[in-house]
Amino acid sequence: MEKITINYNETVDLGRSLAKEFIGFKEQKKGALIIALKGDLGAGKTTFMQGFAKGLQIKDNLLSPTFIIFNRYSLKLDKFKNLYHFDCYRIEREEEIINLEFDEIISNKENIVCIEWPENIEKLIPEESIFVSFDILEGDKRKITINYGKR
Repeated sequence: MEKITINYNETVDLGRSLAKEFIGFKEQKKGALIIALKGDLGAGKTTFMQGFAKGLQIKDNLLSPTFIIFNRYSLKLDKFKNLYHFDCYRIEREEEIINLEFDEIISNKENIVCIEWPENIEKLIPEESIFVSFDILEGDKRKITINYGKR
């Protein structure tokens, strides 16, 4: 699926609507619902995440956890209890993320795990993840491509 957004608000709105879609369609066989967000700096990953968090009824102001690696937000949904937002921009070796109990987090069916810069931990991202790619077109216009289980 491919979407074009023309500004910040449309990217936030897309994140909000896709949160509802993603939590509704997937009957998980194993582990967390994982969404891998790929794109250059300034491509809209964090903007999308702000809308995604709103779609999950998170009231906190979501910021990119670039320097702390991840944030956890409590959810009050039937099958999901936590949203983990990882920013792997500064990760140089996969061991760095493994030391943060990453395996336990992604193996828990009650978690939604969103990962910015998944290419830095590519071997750790399960194939059945949702892959969202962000391309800068012109100005604030973005092409956002969603692939289910395909890198």
